[in-house]
Parts: sequence; structure tokens; C-alpha cells
Amino acid sequence: MSETIFKTRSAEGTTTAQDAKARTAVSKSSGHPRIVGNSPQIETLRSHLATIGPSDAPILVRGETGTGKELVAQALHAQSGRSGELVSVNCAAIPAELLESELFGHEKGAFTGADARRIGRIEQANGGTLFLDEIGDMPLELQAKLLRVLESRRIRRVGAAAEVDVDFRLVTATHQDLDKMIAQSDFRADLYFRIAVFALELPSLKERINDLPLILEELIRQYCDAHPNAEPTHYDPTGVRALCAYSWPGNIRELRNVMIRAMVLFPGRMINGTMVRESLLSQKLPNGMAVNETPAALPEAQGLPDPTSFKAGSTFDEDLDLRRYLRDIEISLIEAALLSKGGCVSQAADALRLRRTTLIEKMRKYGLKRDEITFVA
Repeated sequence: MSETIFKTRSAEGTTTAQDAKARTAVSKSSGHPRIVGNSPQIETLRSHLATIGPSDAPILVRGETGTGKELVAQALHAQSGRSGELVSVNCAAIPAELLESELFGHEKGAFTGADARRIGRIEQANGGTLFLDEIGDMPLELQAKLLRVLESRRIRRVGAAAEVDVDFRLVTATHQDLDKMIAQSDFRADLYFRIAVFALELPSLKERINDLPLILEELIRQYCDAHPNAEPTHYDPTGVRALCAYSWPGNIRELRNVMIRAMVLFPGRMINGTMVRESLLSQKLPNGMAVNETPAALPEAQGLPDPTSFKAGSTFDEDLDLRRYLRDIEISLIEAALLSKGGCVSQAADALRLRRTTLIEKMRKYGLKRDEITFVA
């Protein structure tokens, strides 16, 4: 096939470590979607989007399921400068017998159940962008009708006598091998040449695994934006390594599911490699105690008095201000935990078997600031 292919897969080698502060996006900046990551593949993809985005040329986006093809369509629409909407249609999700009406619309009485005129998705995209996801699942008969629309820039609603002019930019996507489908007569070659003036190939998550920490951070931010009461999870180095060692057959969509599992199972917690392998990458729910919660060490093992010693050694000849005494103990233990964990609140919370937000509230209550905590001689 002779279309221009913009490959975003790395030819060889591995990517370098990413700067965690460089947040480019599964997010939006100034209303424009951007792609998260700093790997060579994604830097190349951004360059290609900037080059072909402002044009009206049809673009085919190819990549495995879950790699972010719709996000690329959003970025292309944002850069097109078109004032109309981005209208998305998943050709695989709509039954073949209904797809024509969905795309072209219909007039009242066009078929049984057509009680009113309905504007189709192509017409809705007038002045904007039409994104046809999983174009490889479109029936051959409908492929011929789409080809005619692309050539004439006119559509006819089902049951209508007159045609309607349309002006839209077409972006299509597929995870299938369209070249093979053409050879097997399952996809029209003439339509292929119409939709693939440019072709973008998206890398799998495994191929740009060094982007995973940035993507995960952005997914957590999005989740917390949508769920204001959620307590964000955190990952220690073993947790990040466990995630990066996984093959990710479902790509970013699967990573999002793992992120949600973590937010539900371990809210506000520091997640380690064992938790990732046994509870997040597995479909099994943790049974009883969280997987990283081995029984806590006894107080005396940490140089603290056995609580039962108070019973044996206290005469109460004088009154004891219990609330103040327990407060002082709690402050001292919080300070000790923060010192032992280098001021990391998440790790200190884990050491004290508290949620991170609970520890933060206690620090506020007692006026503790981690950068002001020092040992007292």
C-alpha cells in the first residue's frame, strides 16, 4: 500500500528514564488533548500530529486495543481548527443492520420504528471531525456508501429523496490488518486509499514502558478529579518495577483498570510489588488482611514498653492526665515514624498502619511539620 505511514514504534533499543515533572498528557492543556509520555515514540507522534493535524487529509490510526486511538483523534480534531464537533462512532459496537441509519440518519417512516426524522452521525460532524473507530468491522455494502460520501461530500438519509452537503474531516482507526483484509476481499481497497492518506501507528504500552509512571500518575489525577473524596494511591519503587515488568496485553485501558482496583482496595496507601502482583494484576480479591500487612511488630521489639506494664507498674497515688499523656505518646510516635522514613508521609503512615490522610490530619491537629521534626537529645 502506498499511503504515507508515520511510524511511532521504536526501531531498537530502550528509552531513557523519564523526568517525572514532564507531564504531557492523557490530559488536556488549554482545552487541547495531549499524549502522556516522553519516550521517543511519543515525541515522534507529537511531531507528526503537529504536522498533519491542521490539514483536512483523512488519517488512519492503527494500533492495538487500548493504546489511545480515540485520544489521538481528539488531538487531531483539536489541531484542525474546525469549529464543529468531534463525532465518534464505534463501528464494532453497532449491529450491521443499524449502522447505516446511525451514520446517515433517516426520515420519518423510512422503516418500522422510524417515528421521527433522525440526523445521522456524518451530518452531525458537518464542520467538524468524524471519527470512525474499528473501521475494519464496517460491512462491505456500507463501505461502498461511505466511499461515495467521501468522493461526493454529499449524503442521503435513509428514506430521503434529496441529498445533503457535508463537510467533515475523517479520522478512522483499527486494530486489524487492513492489508490482509483487502487481500481476502473483506475490505475495499479503494476505500482504504481514501481513508489512509496518512497512517499513524501507535506503540503498545509495553513498547514504551518507561512512560508508565507518567501515565499512571495522570490516570490517578483524572480519577481523583472525578471522585473528589478519593484518597490517591502511591507506589514505591518495587511497585513501579512490578508494573513495568508486566506485559500489558490490554495496554493503557488495562492500566486504568489496575489503577481503579488500587484506588478501591488500597485507598491512600503506599503500594509495593507484592500488592501489585497478588492483588492488582490478579483478579482475586485480597482475603482479609491486606497483602502487605504482616502482623505488626510487638512494641517491645521496637524499644517501646509493653502496654501491660502500665497495669503492673502504676499505683495512681497521683492523678494522671490520660488524654495529654496519650497525646504526647502519639506525637512522639508520629515524629519517630517520619524521621525513620525520611519525612515521607505515605511511608510513615504505612509504618503506623494509618491511612495517609489520617496521618496528615493528626499532623495538622498537633501542629507537626515534617521539615521541622528533629531528634531531641
